[in-house]
Amino acid sequence: MISIMNRVQLKRSNILRMALAGSDAMDGGKGETFLLKAIKIGGVVAIYWFISITMVFLNNYLLDSKDLDAPLFVTFYQCLVTVGLCYGMHLLSHLCPGVIDFPSVKFDLKVCREVLPLSIVFIGMITFNNLCLKHVGVAFYTVGRSLSTVFNVLLSYVILKQTTSFYAILCCGIILGGFWLGVDQEGVAGSLSWTGVFFGVLASACVSLNAIFTKRVMPAVDGNIWKLSFYNNINACILFLPLILVFGEVGHLVHFSRLGDPTFWGMMTLGGVFGFAIGYVTGLQIKFTSPLTHNVSGTAKACAQTVIAVVYNQSSKSFLWWTSNLMVLGGSSAYTWVKGMEMKKVHIPQEESKEKLLGEKSDAGV
Repeated sequence: MISIMNRVQLKRSNILRMALAGSDAMDGGKGETFLLKAIKIGGVVAIYWFISITMVFLNNYLLDSKDLDAPLFVTFYQCLVTVGLCYGMHLLSHLCPGVIDFPSVKFDLKVCREVLPLSIVFIGMITFNNLCLKHVGVAFYTVGRSLSTVFNVLLSYVILKQTTSFYAILCCGIILGGFWLGVDQEGVAGSLSWTGVFFGVLASACVSLNAIFTKRVMPAVDGNIWKLSFYNNINACILFLPLILVFGEVGHLVHFSRLGDPTFWGMMTLGGVFGFAIGYVTGLQIKFTSPLTHNVSGTAKACAQTVIAVVYNQSSKSFLWWTSNLMVLGGSSAYTWVKGMEMKKVHIPQEESKEKLLGEKSDAGV
């Protein structure tokens, strides 16, 4: 009798675990083979790396042009391309509903106003990001833009009143140490741009603010990231126009010799397409792996990007310069791992309480 009761409880426990885990756990061995899953994941990660690295080098090429000193216009045009692609995907989803899945993106002035605070931060993020890339180059870009994690911790405490664990703060200390060592080594090499470092710090702060404001405005776009991208880039296009006038970039454009060159506009458009595509492949990588794996992949990609830039430019870097990069990348990876472990500690008790509650309901015959 006792053994029968144990078997019933065991079966019930397994059913509860499967219900809590979702359909993936229920599929068992009937789903895809390990090899097929590995190939798919490898393909998605490779696409993410290719688009992300290519986008950085392409933006560096466009922004580093000696003939055209108009970073705001370059960024404005990329936002314009994103708006066009969002609307194009919206139309294609209606023409091919079974093939393309994209949300409806009809213009709504009320939603534009609600998204506006985020758009102001978004403009700062992409502008300072591009200005940092313009002044420091691709090789130092990872270190120059490495303080996003530190600002995440700082601004989460100041704005959201969220505290951070000792180990997470320790990881931030490693990142800060790597940042200062990198700045020092760039100075020793004679290639330091304080302007680029300044823009990198501002870009890092804006990245953190962007994440905070994104959470606040998501309800205005029904929680859809593509709708948010559409309205965000519309606002950005409008706000960039007076900035382009104020900073005198119109004069640079008028005297630009390649203004009628199709190759130039092709490269500009390609930069916008890659900017749009990075949003898609980021979501795809998270879907096929996990947020934690995505962050680790991003860190490894940044390392590969730095090596490619140094090799491509035939640069010679000191041991301490490479150490600064490893400190930044190692600190970022460790922070991701620490936060992942902390989330698991919170998540597991919740799952156990759910299982216990379902078990009690089952015992009661609910």
